[in-house]
Amino acid sequence: MQTSFERKPLEQVEAGALIVPVFEGRKEERFGAGDLFDAGEIAGKPLELLLLHHVPGVVATRVLLAGAGKAEKFDSAELRKLAGAAVRHLKSKSVKSIAMALDPEHASADFASAAVEGAILGDYEPDRYKTDDDKKSVDRFTVVGAADDLEDAVTRGRIVAEAQNFARTLVNEPGNLLTPSKVAEAARSMATEYQLDCQVLDLAEMERLGMGALLGVARGSAEPPALIVIGYKPSQANSPAHLGLVGKGVTFDSGGISIKPSDGMEKMKYDMAGGAAMLGAMRAIAQLKPALAVTAFIPCVENMPGSRAQRPGDIVVAMSGKTIEVINTDAEGRLILADALTYARKQGCTHLVDAATLTGAVVVALGHLNVGLFSNDNGMRDRVLQAAKSAGERMWPMPLEDDYKEYLKSAFADLANVGGRWGGAITAAIFLKEFAEDTPWVHLDIAGTAWLDESKPFLAKGPTGLPVRTMVRLAMGWAD
Repeated sequence: MQTSFERKPLEQVEAGALIVPVFEGRKEERFGAGDLFDAGEIAGKPLELLLLHHVPGVVATRVLLAGAGKAEKFDSAELRKLAGAAVRHLKSKSVKSIAMALDPEHASADFASAAVEGAILGDYEPDRYKTDDDKKSVDRFTVVGAADDLEDAVTRGRIVAEAQNFARTLVNEPGNLLTPSKVAEAARSMATEYQLDCQVLDLAEMERLGMGALLGVARGSAEPPALIVIGYKPSQANSPAHLGLVGKGVTFDSGGISIKPSDGMEKMKYDMAGGAAMLGAMRAIAQLKPALAVTAFIPCVENMPGSRAQRPGDIVVAMSGKTIEVINTDAEGRLILADALTYARKQGCTHLVDAATLTGAVVVALGHLNVGLFSNDNGMRDRVLQAAKSAGERMWPMPLEDDYKEYLKSAFADLANVGGRWGGAITAAIFLKEFAEDTPWVHLDIAGTAWLDESKPFLAKGPTGLPVRTMVRLAMGWAD
């Protein structure tokens, strides 16, 4: 999708459709909409859409009145959703060129970026493997506003949204086509295209480094594991900090010997959504060029119940030297992240964020609306929460008191990999905290937010690409 910014009267905008946000309780008089408000055909409620054809005095072929809700609650996050819903509605009617009007009060960089992000994210469809010819897409999206120049903001929105869609595409790949080795190939290709450093540690190198927790998970699969490391170095850093982004990359999770129920197992291709998001974030960071060193670490494995698979009761030695009793082989994500966090620290990362589809417990706690956020450092926690708020990705801080470590006691090893039924998302985070040690660290449990079981008006069913936008905002807004 081509994107651009125009500063001209709305009536002169050339497009197949012009999107005009209208607000609840604020009657829109332009484009003959006043009568439609009076007749009750539109009231400005959130995501309410009314398409008008051949409006007198308007060059655009159609005008889409798009409900924005109450003006006092309208922000860039709401605009992002509105743009996505409007684009999906117009795309279904084969509209190829779309423009979106920004009111003077919303003609800012954040709103312009959000409009473009919403449009590109809304245009995405997970239909790569469908063979019918009825695939519709939008060719051009233009932001129209009264500001002098929002072109840079439009470009930024395009870069971030395309990176998020890159992550969504990876997550949507089936496990037979996206093995750990294939993720590594995609990472290398992306790194080459955007001039990033890329290294892929293979099984022999991980054995040399003593990554017993990660390799224990990989044992049950014929597919070899890979630890992907992608680095960005700024030409001139404004901070001595080195941000490490760690993403869980389980390309398919059967549960291993502790095998999952068959119902819904097909969705377990999404168990590498955290890793895909960190790759997507690096794609955007390479183009936006923050003045901060950032390195992503994506441990990739397939968790299978093969003849060599680890068993419940096995004890593995992590790279840090800690011993772990594997009580449940389906709690594998924390095992691979343990070694990746240790490796990131040894590579000089001063601050860490990991993202993982880690626990069903976080879905019980927060549903599908908020990411569960855990941190060992209040300053780091607040940085990520602020970035998430600016990016329009909802996150909720969860407790991480040391007392929860009691749940992970093992009679035979330093700690167990699960802590029983209660507080499962918290005990998983407590486990990871052992490997982040004293490095400021945030853990994002995205199990409930990385995938949509049903489409939304503004987003297709399937992978969401969270938390790409938050990671990009975090890097771009970093300040000591």
